[in-house]
Parts: sequence; structure tokens; C-alpha cells
Amino acid sequence: MVLPMECPFCRPARGQLLYENDLIRILLDAYPANRGHLLVVPRRHVERWEELTWEEKLALIWSMELAMEVLRETLKPDAFNVGMNLGREAGQTVPHLHLHVIPRWKGDSRNPRGGVRKAVLDLEDENLSLKERWVKNRLEESKVEALREAFSKRGSRSP
Repeated sequence: MVLPMECPFCRPARGQLLYENDLIRILLDAYPANRGHLLVVPRRHVERWEELTWEEKLALIWSMELAMEVLRETLKPDAFNVGMNLGREAGQTVPHLHLHVIPRWKGDSRNPRGGVRKAVLDLEDENLSLKERWVKNRLEESKVEALREAFSKRGSRSP
């Protein structure tokens, strides 16, 4: 476990911090996948989405929009990849929740199909081209129904 004192998002490197308020920070990614790759992070050291307060969750979304607005004004990207890797097995390398905002331009990748699945790698998304893989990844109808039920129970709740 990374302690907040050692966390690169709790104590961002000089020049990395672009914006902050009481709840979030917007940082330059230290290892950008593309020009203008930003990170939106909660100021509080939180590793899991479930640990965030509703106020922090809303602040992350608001800050994502702010980051995209500023990138549109300054770098004029054609599109964005936005996403989170929630947990080590999902590819998260820093155990402090963070949202990637990656600007994209026409021609920056030969094969952008698949979007965030491949970010800016010049690889075709094998999940889309290999039918047996995406068929295997489909949920059983009983699991789909269980998800629908869980969502409907929470649907009336708002932040």
C-alpha cells in the first residue's frame, strides 16, 4: 500500500499540478499516452470508487468536463478517451483513484477503433475482431437480469 506521504497524487511533482479546489486536483500525467493527457484525482487519498463521497464523485465528473473544456480551448483535440482503471487487475498502477482524460486527434493512431480499450496504442482491438472472444465475454441472461434489478433498485437515488 502506498502511504499518502509517498503518493504522487497526494504530493504531485512540481509543475504537474494544473488546477485544484477543496475536493480535486487536475494533474499532467507523468507518463502521457498522448499530448495533453491529464489526470483528475480526488485530493483525499482514496483507492476505491466506493470510498468516495457523493460530493467527491460529482466533483470528479465536473472536473473531467473542466479538463476537456480547457483542452478543447488550448490544444483543439478532435476527441477524447476518458476512463479509470479501478484496481490492480484492471491496470491501475497508482493506488489513488484517478480519471484519465486523454485528448485525441485524427491520425494519432492508425487504428483508434476500440477507444479506451487500446487507448493510443496502434493495435486493432482483438476483442472486436475475434467473435469468439466477445461472445465468451457476454453475460448469461440470468446475470444480465440481476444487473437490471440492482440498477432499478438504485435508479431513484440521486447524488
